[in-house]
Amino acid sequence: MSKKALKRIAAALERISPAPIGVPDFDAAAAFVWHPDPDRLVPVGEVNRVGVELLVGVDRSRDTLMANTVQFAAGLPANNALLWGARGMGKSSLVKAIHGAVNVDYAGLKIVEVQREDLPSIGRCLNLLRGAPERFIMFCDDLSFGHDDAHYKSLKAVLDGGIEGRPDNVVLYATSNRRHLMPRDMIENERSSAISPSEAVEEKVSLSDRFGLWLGFHPCDQDEYLAMIRGYCDAYGVAIDDATLRAEAIEWQATRGSRSGRVAWQYFTDLAGRRGVSLS
Repeated sequence: MSKKALKRIAAALERISPAPIGVPDFDAAAAFVWHPDPDRLVPVGEVNRVGVELLVGVDRSRDTLMANTVQFAAGLPANNALLWGARGMGKSSLVKAIHGAVNVDYAGLKIVEVQREDLPSIGRCLNLLRGAPERFIMFCDDLSFGHDDAHYKSLKAVLDGGIEGRPDNVVLYATSNRRHLMPRDMIENERSSAISPSEAVEEKVSLSDRFGLWLGFHPCDQDEYLAMIRGYCDAYGVAIDDATLRAEAIEWQATRGSRSGRVAWQYFTDLAGRRGVSLS
């Protein structure tokens, strides 16, 4: 058999059963994104986040998550956290901002983002993190489950673990628009049609009970909305008087039909562009 043929066979075997990846270089960055098939942790040079001081109207959630994260970074016990509630109110922004703030004093604290569709591979990701000297916030954004969705079973490896249990150096922070991670109509439909209604959705609903911290986010009022924008203006040096800001910002949110931190940032982005101010 020729050398070329042997090389083709070796390449095919490698694709079928790739060699295990080596230990990632966790000194390469403070943040990573998990990608399966092939399994790898991709370093993120610059995280897309705002300073924690710019997040308005979430003081209680901010303080609670900050305390939990500092405990974890210091090697003390800490809870998994579920940030749930209104869209656009800074749930994912808070997670990234808290990590950035705590990482200043605890450089060994890393954040690893895992996409919901990659949850079936989460066990392999945990194996890469287990035993490392660094500590890891595993972050899953916009977490929810629908009908016939079995991804939640993989998530239990992080929340409860199997025989090995969750690594001591890993904690899970997840965001969701739903407190119980599944639609309310799905819960009611399964309860009404089940032989044992109390057990029909227990497995999925109880998943949220496995988070030690539940942090709720609610729609902001107009004063908080305007305060968010003023905070952005001050932080990035965008000059605008209060009367003009108020008139423009209220008109902006009226056209969007909603008021939230995301809408405040969108208006501010437009304002900064019109004023010729770079946000980079």
